[in-house]
Amino acid sequence: MKTITTTEELASYCAMAAKHDYVTVDTEFLRERTYYSKLCLVQLAVQSDDPDSAVLVDPLVEGMSLEPLYDLFRDTSVVKVFHAARQDLEIFYVDAGVIPDPLFDSQVAAMVCGFGEQAGYETLVRKICKLPVDKTSRFTDWSRRPLSDAQKTYALADVTHLRDIYEYLAKKLQTTGRDKWVAEELRVLTNPGTYRVDPEEAWKRIKTRNSSGKFLAVVRELARFREEFAQSRDVPRSRVYKDDALVELASTKPATHQDLGRSRLLMREARKGEIADGILAAVKAGLACPPEKAPKVDSSTDKLQVNPALADLLRVLLKAKTEDYGVASKLIASAADLDLMAAGKRDVAALQGWRLDVFGRDALRLCDGEIALAVKGQAIAVVDL
Repeated sequence: MKTITTTEELASYCAMAAKHDYVTVDTEFLRERTYYSKLCLVQLAVQSDDPDSAVLVDPLVEGMSLEPLYDLFRDTSVVKVFHAARQDLEIFYVDAGVIPDPLFDSQVAAMVCGFGEQAGYETLVRKICKLPVDKTSRFTDWSRRPLSDAQKTYALADVTHLRDIYEYLAKKLQTTGRDKWVAEELRVLTNPGTYRVDPEEAWKRIKTRNSSGKFLAVVRELARFREEFAQSRDVPRSRVYKDDALVELASTKPATHQDLGRSRLLMREARKGEIADGILAAVKAGLACPPEKAPKVDSSTDKLQVNPALADLLRVLLKAKTEDYGVASKLIASAADLDLMAAGKRDVAALQGWRLDVFGRDALRLCDGEIALAVKGQAIAVVDL
């Protein structure tokens, strides 16, 4: 098992990989104690009989630069193959502003090819490669050195088996003509906006039942301060204060350090120093926000009248289409999509792109009373009216 520990070695490997059609990629990282993921290991493999075709790259070695890898990521002649790529891509985008192109995600492809809602890597190895996967090293500390032989073996398996998985899925997608479906799904992963966190928008992740403008203005300021503080110190946002404490602060609106001391949910470390000062300043700014600039919750869907019978019929149709096409139902339409359609909305994801062909057109016809659903044996059939 070769471990690359110098930039020169990495450049040599990437130059070799650039001569292949694809390279499989995986990472090991830690995020429990930081805001941004700490990259601990990169695994790479190309399809070759050479024992050094699969390697480990140690980014923690002093002086190591990943720029040769990023050059490979920018090389559009080589497909970069990941499994469940989102967190891996976030690491590379945050570090260097680079997103591998072209990209292939075997989890997305597997959902399109009928392997279930969220096909895990172990499932694909078992079903496609007909091999077991040793999971014992999954939750080890990847930042500790030296890595054990068990860790190295586990890490390399994440890219060596992925070669066979990629070739199997790519062939199946090409045969079925569904490669364009996967390309549509990957647009989210290849969009830089997916990996940008705007502190100004952080309040939208906070769950609260209070829609008061003044309350939400304080929530926005508290969420913005927490995000900026967490980013600047590289600590998890929950280490600053948790969501329930944020909602409590927005409700009680503390004005002094003494008021903070009465909080039931605020951690002790947040009741003093920079965090405490930031909380008080955020609350003050939120209270001073003019009503016309206060955030507003989108309540348009709350007023929709969902036809429950139609929603149930759409669910039956979705199940039938899922079985017909062998595609994960979650990938075709969400429960929210179905409810919106049953309430008369048409600007939903399930009515766009490849989903329109697979499910959307018949769903619209069902909504318009042009078709009915009938039971034929063990299957559900569409009947024209």
